[in-house]
Amino acid sequence: MADVLILTHIDYCPPAHLAQVLQARGCSFEVLRADLGELRARDLERPKAVAVMGGPMSVNDPLPWIADEVAALQRFIARDVPIIGHCLGGQLLAKALGATICRMPYTEAGWQLMQRRPESADSPWLAHLPESFSIFQWHGDTFALPEGAQPLLGSRWCDNQAFVWGDKVLALQGHPEMTEALIQLWLDDWAHLLDASQPSQQSIDEMRADLSRKVRALNHVAEGFYAHWLKLAGL
Repeated sequence: MADVLILTHIDYCPPAHLAQVLQARGCSFEVLRADLGELRARDLERPKAVAVMGGPMSVNDPLPWIADEVAALQRFIARDVPIIGHCLGGQLLAKALGATICRMPYTEAGWQLMQRRPESADSPWLAHLPESFSIFQWHGDTFALPEGAQPLLGSRWCDNQAFVWGDKVLALQGHPEMTEALIQLWLDDWAHLLDASQPSQQSIDEMRADLSRKVRALNHVAEGFYAHWLKLAGL
């Protein structure tokens, strides 16, 4: 079994830049579709690091595989495995830690400015980042903070953008894993789900403007998260 386990939930939410980082570092990784039941046959005692990607579903949806994935995440947490969750993945981690996830009255979409929360001082997860920076967003749910969590980031439209639980679990509301090609795919295929009249959403033109530069900056954000996650795992 590979050192790194990546859980995905639909074909258009792949590990993207995370996979590129792992390949560049020579880290072995396995990508499973949790929604197709592929997690059930895996030995949960083997992975040294776990990443949980996004998806269009809600953790509150009555889908049988969600309970299986939450139970697996609880086992990884009990094993003290470094885990990083992206959007739905962050919400699944919050649920595994006993927090509630609820629907927001709007969708937060596009390049949204993150601000450090006061409680984030000296967090090694943010050591590579300034006080404010952008992360690509596309979500209508948000997580509450689990008991004992350290809040890291907030945005204008979503107070809880990231938290750390213990020193090895990072839950993110946004999508630092995005590549230019993946953003273009989402905007080509899912533009009908957006409503630029909502102030919490950028227009498609705004999302695409200067895209290469924005993605390079996003890659820097993601690579700092991933470097610390892998360091914690001894990789």
